Amino acid sequence: MDVINQRYQEWLDRSTDSEVNAQLLAIKDNESAKKEAFYKDLSFGTAGMRGELGAGTNCLNIYTVRKATQGVAQCMKAHGYTRASVSCDSRINSDLFARVTAEVFASNGIKTFLTRSLMPTPFLSYLTRETKSQMGVMITASHNPAKYNGYKVYGADGCQLTDAYSAEITQYIKDVDAFSVVTDTLENYLDSGMIEYASEQITANYLEEVFSHRTALADGLKVTFTPLNGAGYTLVPAILEKMQVSQLCEVDEQKFPDGNFTTCPYPNPEKADALRLGIEQAKKNDSDILIATDPDCDRVGTAVKTAEGYILLTGNEVGALLCDYLLMRKKANGTLANNPVIVKTIVTTELVKKIGAQYNAEVFNVLTGFKYIGDVIAKLEAKGEESRYVLGFEESYGYLSGTYVRDKDAVNASMLIAEMTAYYKKQGKTLVDRLNELYEQFGYYQHRTIPFDFPGSAGIAKMEVLLSDLRKNLPDTIAGAKVVKTIDYLTQTEVDLPRANVLSFAMEDDSLLIVRPSGTEPLIKVYLTACKTKEENAQKFEKMLAWLNEIFK
Repeated sequence: MDVINQRYQEWLDRSTDSEVNAQLLAIKDNESAKKEAFYKDLSFGTAGMRGELGAGTNCLNIYTVRKATQGVAQCMKAHGYTRASVSCDSRINSDLFARVTAEVFASNGIKTFLTRSLMPTPFLSYLTRETKSQMGVMITASHNPAKYNGYKVYGADGCQLTDAYSAEITQYIKDVDAFSVVTDTLENYLDSGMIEYASEQITANYLEEVFSHRTALADGLKVTFTPLNGAGYTLVPAILEKMQVSQLCEVDEQKFPDGNFTTCPYPNPEKADALRLGIEQAKKNDSDILIATDPDCDRVGTAVKTAEGYILLTGNEVGALLCDYLLMRKKANGTLANNPVIVKTIVTTELVKKIGAQYNAEVFNVLTGFKYIGDVIAKLEAKGEESRYVLGFEESYGYLSGTYVRDKDAVNASMLIAEMTAYYKKQGKTLVDRLNELYEQFGYYQHRTIPFDFPGSAGIAKMEVLLSDLRKNLPDTIAGAKVVKTIDYLTQTEVDLPRANVLSFAMEDDSLLIVRPSGTEPLIKVYLTACKTKEENAQKFEKMLAWLNEIFK
């Protein structure tokens, strides 16, 4: 019997969970499905784990969650850590996995703070910091389709784990037998005090902290909001009401948690289709803006009413607008530091450097992943300079204007976007009008993110070969333009950043092409930048895409 079938039979023999057993029997005669479920253990990295729901070592189920949590707990005990926080979003089995996680922590003598219901990912970061937990776990697969779930781990600072910490935990997880992890019930742990529900006061404190980062209210603004059936369904409306928006309407079909995401199968606010119902509702409401948050409420999408209809803004565009707005408003009200700080990822728009230069702002470039933005915040805080921090953001629709958490926060971002929209509305402008003013002043920066999918075990192997081949054959020209600077973040020593599987190519015409594999999905992401005229940019993108299709065919 081969390894795949041996693993399958072991699970069939040892599983006592009815849902897992049913899933095992469903793939009994499907060799391909068994291979995908058992060909490896679900990998644990700096983003934790993410995978398809189902039975097997390569899927999310109560046994892989128990295995991971037991490994985390053993690592915690080795460091003398005694407190953890746990929360979840609206996904299928998220509440089950959160309960299982809390039970495993408690069985290891670790005091655990558990949210009573689903909450945004940034709240988990806040809860971890507020309860002085040394570890936090958020059950979420962010904006992935319904068949996925995930397990994100945070350190005491509220940041996702560092590479070294993740590697250490991985070693503990490898030695755990998932079927040998035994716990008592949640109810008994609640009675004993080993598990405690997070208090409503902490939620109230979090909202007040978010609210404290406004520079004005959003009165006079009409907003349509959708949480895309996710965790933003209570806190985002609460913050918008505190901001005194004049009208707040919601999308009925997407108003409440639903892990099936029936009206938006890919609940990613970066995708126009996910915002379709929201835009339809915004039109009926004559709203000035649509705000949409993803299932774990750390990303936010925006559509703006204009004379030409509702226009969707990209993450780069909203980030540039927020950078410009916050620097301007803070300077006007006298709260801007002499040398303010903006933090962005290396794949995020360079337009903010030109905006920041007007205010003597220092712009930090960090690797992709909000934990690196959190790391800059922590370093500023350690020097007593956190007041310099103005905004951190990434092109993938994540923003944060405060230092109270260490992750992107769609509650905070929704508030700021509403405030900014109301401010310009009083001047007779839309966000699109202000964006065009920035383009007129600094250049027409356009960006494209191109994903190349490599599903399954064969796809992952192919992806690794293609990236290796690209490194061995670095291009001198791309799409007819000379490459003037190549940065391989696996080997570069130019800037103080961790090693990363990223390649960056800057061209003589100021265009930019960055290649990186996703940390959570089997795909290669390519980030394109052009900054000429609209027509020239379109031609440049077309040429770069043709080159990429040859490289990653």
